[in-house]
Amino acid sequence: MRERRLDRYLDERGLEAVWFARPASFAWLTRGNNVVSRGEEVGVAAAGYTGEGVEVVTNTIEAQRLRDEELPEGTPVTEFPWYETSLAEAVRDRSPTPAAADFDVGGMDRIDASPLRQPLSDRDVEAYRSLGRDAAAAVEGVCREIGPETTERAVAASLRGRLSAADIDSPVALVGGSHRAPRYRHYTPTDVEVGDYALVSVTAEREGLFASLTRTVAFDPPEWLAPRHRAAMEVESAALAATRRVGRSGGVASEVFEAIQDAYVEVGWPDEWRHHHQGGAAGFSGREWIATPASAERVALPMAYAWNPTVRGAKSEDTVLVSEEGFEVLTATGGWPTETVRVGEAVLERPSTYQSSA
Repeated sequence: MRERRLDRYLDERGLEAVWFARPASFAWLTRGNNVVSRGEEVGVAAAGYTGEGVEVVTNTIEAQRLRDEELPEGTPVTEFPWYETSLAEAVRDRSPTPAAADFDVGGMDRIDASPLRQPLSDRDVEAYRSLGRDAAAAVEGVCREIGPETTERAVAASLRGRLSAADIDSPVALVGGSHRAPRYRHYTPTDVEVGDYALVSVTAEREGLFASLTRTVAFDPPEWLAPRHRAAMEVESAALAATRRVGRSGGVASEVFEAIQDAYVEVGWPDEWRHHHQGGAAGFSGREWIATPASAERVALPMAYAWNPTVRGAKSEDTVLVSEEGFEVLTATGGWPTETVRVGEAVLERPSTYQSSA
């Protein structure tokens, strides 16, 4: 599937090659990881496609490790001395022309690779199922262990440790207790105790795929938490139902966003969408795109979607495979309490609040 998409891309644009050095697209093409420093937008290697297959260009520091540990066996790797040139210059010198790249290479067009990564392939879906189960198991396991006196930062540390043990990176690990979750939509963890309840939100990455989920655990929750959480679940379910409907008709993300706005009106919180982004398509990025009222991105099927509506101190979020046939929650274990939400013809089980006895 990747090769067909890339062949079509080369033909449509009259190109001989396309190169990917940004981690998301490098992983999409090779299943490998080209990251050494997380602070860099461009990795240490570039993967190129020429119509004859995939090849990789990297420096002499990284070449053997990539061959041994990151790339499919037999992938051609061209090395350049790290002290003589840059990755961009090495790609320019190696590549047939004309060509395009997802990073700055002299004489090459720039490419936005996200549309090429959509929809997901069967291989992507299988890897996603494994990632989603493992990520959800880690998050839910940590949530069951915390108590009201546990600090947000301690919860985040436990999350990262458990995810790492499953070979999962955690670019996002948010923990908001009862003092901070009602005030902030991005509750970056602090040394404050979680108190009466906690929201735990994670974006997990493995083999280039990203899965996001949120879980709510309560000890002595405020009376308003349950109705607000239910409202968030209903908005999320409306977003998923609209995703399938719009995707089946070949529509765009703004149509889904309109359904989200309508859902907020229905649950009695008409302006809540203004206070936090609502999510969008997931895949080889935490969000391949984030929906807005003016979004023109195509709603692809089958594709993973992570909608994350919030209602002032409550949030509902999972990564869900949406296809022509229906919905499959990827970030589910079967061991967390759920509630049934009906939106039109869609019937969805959404995670409810876990009432802890801690």
